[in-house]
Amino acid sequence: MDIFSIIAMIGGLALFLFGMNELSEGLEKMAGGKMESILKKVTSKRLMGLLLGCVVTAVIQSSSAVTVMLVGLVNSGIMQLSQAIGVTMGSNIGTTITAWVLSLTGIDSSNVFINLLKPANFSPLIAFAGVILIMVGKKQKHKDIGKICIGFAVLMYGMTMMSDAVEGLSDVPEFVNILTFFTNPVMGVLVGIVFTAIIQSSSASVGVLQALSMTGAITYGAAIPIIMGQNIGTCISALIASVGTSKNARRVSVVHVLFNTIGTVVCLTVWLIADGIIDFAFTDTVVEPFEIAIIHSIFNVVTTILLFPFAGLLEKFARLIIRDAKEEEAVILLDDRLMTVPSFAVAKAESVTSEMASLAKKSVRSAVALLDRYDEKAAANVEAMEDKIDRYEDELGTYLVKLSKKEISENDSKKISKILHTINDFERIGDHASNILDTAKEMHEKKLSFSQDAKEELENLNDAISEILSITVKSFKNDDTELAEIVEPLEEVIDEIIDHVKSHHIDRLTKGECTIELGFILSDMLTNYERISDHCSNIAVAVIEAQREMFDAHEYLNNVKKNGEGRYYEYFEKYKKQYSI
Repeated sequence: MDIFSIIAMIGGLALFLFGMNELSEGLEKMAGGKMESILKKVTSKRLMGLLLGCVVTAVIQSSSAVTVMLVGLVNSGIMQLSQAIGVTMGSNIGTTITAWVLSLTGIDSSNVFINLLKPANFSPLIAFAGVILIMVGKKQKHKDIGKICIGFAVLMYGMTMMSDAVEGLSDVPEFVNILTFFTNPVMGVLVGIVFTAIIQSSSASVGVLQALSMTGAITYGAAIPIIMGQNIGTCISALIASVGTSKNARRVSVVHVLFNTIGTVVCLTVWLIADGIIDFAFTDTVVEPFEIAIIHSIFNVVTTILLFPFAGLLEKFARLIIRDAKEEEAVILLDDRLMTVPSFAVAKAESVTSEMASLAKKSVRSAVALLDRYDEKAAANVEAMEDKIDRYEDELGTYLVKLSKKEISENDSKKISKILHTINDFERIGDHASNILDTAKEMHEKKLSFSQDAKEELENLNDAISEILSITVKSFKNDDTELAEIVEPLEEVIDEIIDHVKSHHIDRLTKGECTIELGFILSDMLTNYERISDHCSNIAVAVIEAQREMFDAHEYLNNVKKNGEGRYYEYFEKYKKQYSI
């Protein structure tokens, strides 16, 4: 082996790691909302979490990414620690699929069909298909598939380069001596830990071991401890990600370390005792790539079966290591760690925006209720809601700007656009609720009251405002464009109601049934009501236009009113009759 072989090995490793990264990112984007829906199915049952951990890790091909993501999910309050434990265990099994795919490089047969299964033979075709999809594909989905194909091909080419580069190492005495040194179980485990911690991927680390095994110099005795150590080394990603997080999030990384370390200690001890008593003949036998995949799978499955019944105990240990503080921890709305899997980050942003929407609706209803019966505690609650809505807008805006710079799927891009076009409207609705609160407070302090006719008209208007808020928030949360189309005709009806209330107020004023001071208060109230319905209209248009990938509200509204698009006039007449004065 000369200097050029070393250069080729380094280059192969670089391509291998790059290909794995591209493959993982491509699969993450393709999974998008599917992984989000999988996550929502996680229940308190650990077995379900275990199965979902297997599925998600198999999909994105990275247990490190999954554990980092779990830290973020627990830190953001989406998942509980007990749920994350099951997913963590499942991710250890899901990650073994990579080793099985890489083991195909060891295929050697004169049969044409069997030989076609060898990655070196079919990877060029996959690479070609990927390039075509990226160059010709019009949809982002096609380009994402192309990226997956390119990533897989580069991964396999890097694997082949490493295998070819180390092929002559079995004839190098120094290399054989090093491997003999690694047959010491403790050293083997340490090597597995250190190397995997450096590249932060157990899948990649196992792949490198499979490439080295093709030299014919790696034995079972050397491979088994290294594989066990690799599972501990992959915990470094979760440990790094947990720095600065909540206590529960840090406990996720602790559980990950405990799970893999205990599994390694128990399995290695059992292996060494059994080998010492029985003296397995295969211990000094050369191991093949597919046999490494078998060992990797058996170890992870056995560890999971062994420790799954003690998941509750692992949680208790984690809580003992990281104890609860007396002071309450601040709730983190959006965690940057979730951006390791952008689809989950988008899902969290959408969830927070939905909370913001519900809060805006509740703040208006609570403020309106204070007009009839003022209460200091309820008023303070409205002010607290308004402050919270402001915080939501600030954090969502910053978070989504960061997230938009990531490589995201077409569907997630639509969701981000919809949120960015609506958070300001939700925030403004909260502001108008605060204005209505000020009006209620003024009327309470000055002991003012509207006439009976005015009260009846305002009650009718309040019902219409309550309904438009309910329809708007529901259409936003469910991405329901049909429901969103109903908002605009109701908004027009609300404008007409406001005009009628103003007209009737002037009549009462001329008859001496109302005062100028109450007139100013009523005018302020009606302005806030009108603005609230306008913001509801903006939000509904954003929901509709997000599906069309267009955000021209004026053009859409003009078309609706001019052409009677959708069911505009049908619902306009319905609400005009329902809320007639």
